[in-house]
Amino acid sequence: MQKKWLKWLLVVVTVVLGSTLAKATVHADDSLQKVKERGVLKVAVAPDYPPFAFQVNEHGKSKDVGMDIEVAKQIAKDLNVKLQLKNMDFSSVLVAVQTGKVDLALGGINPTPAREQNADFSNIYYYGGQSFLINKTDVNKFKNQKSLKGQKVGTQTGSMQQTLAKKYLTDSKLVSMDKTTDLVLAIKTHKVNAVGVEKPVAQAYVENDPDLKMIPADYKLDKKETGFAAAMPKGATSLQTAVNQSLDKIAKQHLMPQYLKTAAKYMKVNTVNTSMWHYWKYFFDGLKYTLLISVCAVAGGIILGVLLALMRLSKWKVLSWPAISYVEVVRGTPMMVQVLLVYFGLGILINIPALPAGIIAVTLNSAAYVSEIIRGGINSVAKGQKEAAQSLGLSKTDALHYIILPQAFKNIWPALGNEFISVIKESSIVSIIGVTDLVYELNVVRADTYRGVAPIVVVMAIYFIITFTLTRLLNYWEGKMKHD
Repeated sequence: MQKKWLKWLLVVVTVVLGSTLAKATVHADDSLQKVKERGVLKVAVAPDYPPFAFQVNEHGKSKDVGMDIEVAKQIAKDLNVKLQLKNMDFSSVLVAVQTGKVDLALGGINPTPAREQNADFSNIYYYGGQSFLINKTDVNKFKNQKSLKGQKVGTQTGSMQQTLAKKYLTDSKLVSMDKTTDLVLAIKTHKVNAVGVEKPVAQAYVENDPDLKMIPADYKLDKKETGFAAAMPKGATSLQTAVNQSLDKIAKQHLMPQYLKTAAKYMKVNTVNTSMWHYWKYFFDGLKYTLLISVCAVAGGIILGVLLALMRLSKWKVLSWPAISYVEVVRGTPMMVQVLLVYFGLGILINIPALPAGIIAVTLNSAAYVSEIIRGGINSVAKGQKEAAQSLGLSKTDALHYIILPQAFKNIWPALGNEFISVIKESSIVSIIGVTDLVYELNVVRADTYRGVAPIVVVMAIYFIITFTLTRLLNYWEGKMKHD
């Protein structure tokens, strides 16, 4: 009887495993089908890496251009679908592929063995090479890679250059930043002595920025460490095959030199007029998104904050413990991590676009701090007020509504005002997932114009005007409350 039971168990396990594997196989094979059914190919790029991917100001509107953008267009054309570009930091593009936010990632991505553990890659479509950018005043000081011994060398976070620097420049002081534009500014201000970049990128910067020079890198590299490939989710074999067919077509028709010429033409367009006024639309668009995120986060933060504060003050532990846990977790973790968790972590369960994800993350963060401010405000109301409300026969809800909360908000108004101002400034963190707020547009303008400081000054002035105006308004209302 026992043997018979074991046989049936074995059959059930075999059927379940078989169906699971079959589903997995079907899932792996339907990657191309999903793109065609959707009619859209979603591609992640980091548009701060000329000539591969960058933006130009065309009739007041930003436009993604570059060699990799042309490759993406050709792939979408061959698949007979529309192309949708998702802009984000370079350190996020492979995460977007892994979490299914996009179908492909392009932008100077080297298919290294470490990256191949988490993503599949197309055939290599371009071989670049490695170089270092240096300040022109150091041209006699640094002539080759050996001369960088003991010097500060910068690389982009998560890039192949960072890996190579850790491996080969063990005697140098390594510095990593998220943006190539930040690294270039670091060279100009002598914060670092050299920056490792792809050779075409170094050539692009030297041709458009007279303050920079380039020296060769002497790394011993294999093809995967110098070649570029498209990244896609693990098991997306049908999409991988289709992408390789497009790349073969590009190679046979010798389209890559033509793509580079097109990119060079756009780069010259960018440097014709590098005044900040020429890019006013960029800053205006960034301001709109910054204000939208801030208003939504403040409104949502107050509503959720009141709810959390009341839960925490409740005598029922089933309500107070979750509120305490939530506040402690949010206050104990950086907002950047929370933004990444909402966008990429929840993205595994539900596909949330970048802007709603940014608003949700900032709102959830603000609610934790607002709840503590409100809790302090409620506790600051004298007990006599509660007792007076009870003696008048008011219910707990009415006492809270008409007696406690109005006085609490009057007491905490300055603290709430500081929180609103903090939300406006800290919401800039959403730029890491591609939300086009002020800081995102700041980096785009810096990459397009090769000007490191001027866009920073403009954005700083805009933030100051917003926060100063808000501070004056809050002070005005605070005075009105005291007068009342």
